[in-house]
Amino acid sequence: MNPKNARVAAIQMISTPRVEENLRAADTLIAEAVALGAELVALPEYFPIMGRSDADKFAAREPDGGGPIQDFLAATASRYGVWLIGGSLPLDVGVPGKVANTCLAFDPRGARVARYDKIHLFGFQKDEERYDEGAAIEPGRQPVSIDTPFGRVGLSICYDLRFPELFRALGEIDLLALPAAFTEVTGRAHWEILLRARAIENQCYVLAIGQGGKHENRRETHGNSMLVDPWGEVIARHDKGEGVVIGELDHARIAEVRASLPALRHRVL
Repeated sequence: MNPKNARVAAIQMISTPRVEENLRAADTLIAEAVALGAELVALPEYFPIMGRSDADKFAAREPDGGGPIQDFLAATASRYGVWLIGGSLPLDVGVPGKVANTCLAFDPRGARVARYDKIHLFGFQKDEERYDEGAAIEPGRQPVSIDTPFGRVGLSICYDLRFPELFRALGEIDLLALPAAFTEVTGRAHWEILLRARAIENQCYVLAIGQGGKHENRRETHGNSMLVDPWGEVIARHDKGEGVVIGELDHARIAEVRASLPALRHRVL
């Protein structure tokens, strides 16, 4: 059966160190997206907690399969009858001092259909700004995609964006979902360029879902959540602050791009 078109939405947030507060904010924005006709909704990286330190993240971690955050995602997908890509949350991996940075996907019945653990861990140092995800995160190993009525959706998280070989490993996909919390410095320089490149080279839609503002831990995230089409054109965007980005996943557009420039069929490696 041919996949159908769908309205897809990115939920941009400015998450705090308080899980319950973030879940309420997410629910309000998801409701807004559903009211606008969204059938697939995606949340940003660490939507349930942007802690002041790694200790906050460890305190909020959940065992795989249960906990307030996972229960929220399942119940919300079911209540609104949407496909829900749960940004990312910290899951326990049984390694002292580390968690997984995990994206979970749920179908409209609230059943979990996929788990993706972030593979590439962010490291950056410039002046006084420094990040080392590897100190607190256990990396994933396996690329993950899901089949939906709207086509094949590839899952990824933030820093993965810089590694095109990950997306090649997914095969032909119709939509790439990228929850993120890009810093303002790296986002201003590279975010849109990389998103458009991934859309162009994979000839698919890219739904980029960002944190977008100044957080209580003094981190500033870039925002600019957007939907990019297979030609690399940005068709919807929300720059800063909380909000919803929504647009159409159009399979005729995917087919047109792939027919006029059949780069995927020209691959030799």
